[in-house]
Amino acid sequence: MQTLEDPAVTVGQARLARLLLPAGVHAGALPLLVGRALRGFCDGLIAVLLPAYLLALGFAQLAVGLVSSATLIGSALATILVGILGHRYPQRRLLLLAAALMAATGIGFAGLSALWPLLLVAFVGTLNPSSGDVSVFLPLEQARLADSATSEARTALFARYSLTGALSAAVGALAAALPGWLAAQLGISFLGAMRAMFMLYALTGVALWFLYTRMPEPEPHVASVRTPLGPSRRIVTRLALLFSVDAFAGGLVVNSLLALWLMQRFGLSPGAAGQFFFWSGLLSAGSLLVAVPLARRFGLLNTMVFTHIPSSLCLIAAAFSPSLVATLVFLLARSALSQMDVPTRTAYVMAVVTPPERPAAASLTAVPRSLAAALGPTLAGGLLAMGWVGAPLVACGLLKIAYDLALLGAFRRIKPVD
Repeated sequence: MQTLEDPAVTVGQARLARLLLPAGVHAGALPLLVGRALRGFCDGLIAVLLPAYLLALGFAQLAVGLVSSATLIGSALATILVGILGHRYPQRRLLLLAAALMAATGIGFAGLSALWPLLLVAFVGTLNPSSGDVSVFLPLEQARLADSATSEARTALFARYSLTGALSAAVGALAAALPGWLAAQLGISFLGAMRAMFMLYALTGVALWFLYTRMPEPEPHVASVRTPLGPSRRIVTRLALLFSVDAFAGGLVVNSLLALWLMQRFGLSPGAAGQFFFWSGLLSAGSLLVAVPLARRFGLLNTMVFTHIPSSLCLIAAAFSPSLVATLVFLLARSALSQMDVPTRTAYVMAVVTPPERPAAASLTAVPRSLAAALGPTLAGGLLAMGWVGAPLVACGLLKIAYDLALLGAFRRIKPVD
C-alpha cells in the first residue's frame, strides 16, 4: 500500500488524501472513496427511478419487488464467490471485473423492455435498489479498507466511506428529477429520458474501471496472508445469522419500495420523491459522523443497538401517520438514526476477527444479509399490490427491534481482537 510519503503519490493526490482520509490511513484507500462516491450517486438515482421506470414499461407493483429481489439474490451469490475464491485472486482484478459488470448492467436496463430479460440482468448485474451498498463491490472494498488503516483509525475510515456513499446517494436521489427536465427540454419521452439515466449508470461503470486501474495492489506479504475463516468462524456465523434478520427487515422497505409506497399512497412524483430521499440521505450522512464519537464513548455494539431501536419506532409510526407531512417527519427522523450502525457494524466485524480472516469475514457476513434482504422486496411488493400499504413498514420496524435486542444479548461480553 502507498503512504502519503511514497514517491508514487503525487502532490495533488497527497493533498486530496489528507483532506478526505482520517489520520492513520494509507493513501491507497483514496480511490475506494472516490469510487464509492460515483457508485453512491448512481445508486441514489436508480433507486428512486426504478419503480417509475418499471411502471412506465407497463409492469405492476409486484414487478418492482421481483426486480429488486433479483438484484439482491445475484449480489449475494456473487459475494459468496468472493468469500470462497476471492483470496486466490488480486483484489484489483476483481474490482475491475465488477466495474465492467456495472457498465453491462446499465446498458442492459437501458435497452431492454421485457420483464424476464430485465430480471436476468438484475440477477447478474450490480443494480442496487436499497439505501445501503449491497453489491459485490462491498466485501472487496471493505477488506481493502481494513488493511489500509490502523485499528484506531478503522472506525473513522469506515464512517468516512459510508459518509461518502450517503452524501453521493443523496445527490443522486435529487437528480431523479433529471428525466422530467430532459424530456421537457429535448422533447423526448419520459421513458426515453429514464433510459438515458441507465446509460449514465453504464458510463459510471466505465469510469470506475479506469479508476481501479490506477489503484496499486497490496504489498505481497499482505496479499499472501489472506485466508478463509478459521478461529473466528463461530463468531462470524453468529453475526451473519443475526445480520440476516436485520437485512430481511430492511428488504421490506428498500428505497425503491419506499419510493413506490410514497408515490402510491400520497401521489408523489419521482422528482418529489427524489427531494425527500435527498434530505433523508443528508440526515443519514450526518448520523455517520456522529457514530464515530458515540462509538468511542459507548462502544461499537452499544452504538449499533441504541441508535437503531428509536429509528425502528419512527418507521412504525410513519406507517400509521395519516398525513404526508407527519409521515415525512417520521421517516426523516428515522434517517437521522438508522445509519449509525453501518460504520460501527463493519468496524465491529473487522475488529472481532483476526486480520487474515477479514476478507472472508466481510464477504460471509454480507452474504446472508443479501440473501435475506432479497426476500423482502417481493413480499413487500405483493403486500402493496394487495392494498396492505402499511404492513411492510410495521414488519420492518418490529423485526429490527428484535434483531437489536438479540445482538446485544449475544455479543455484549465479546471483546474486539484489536
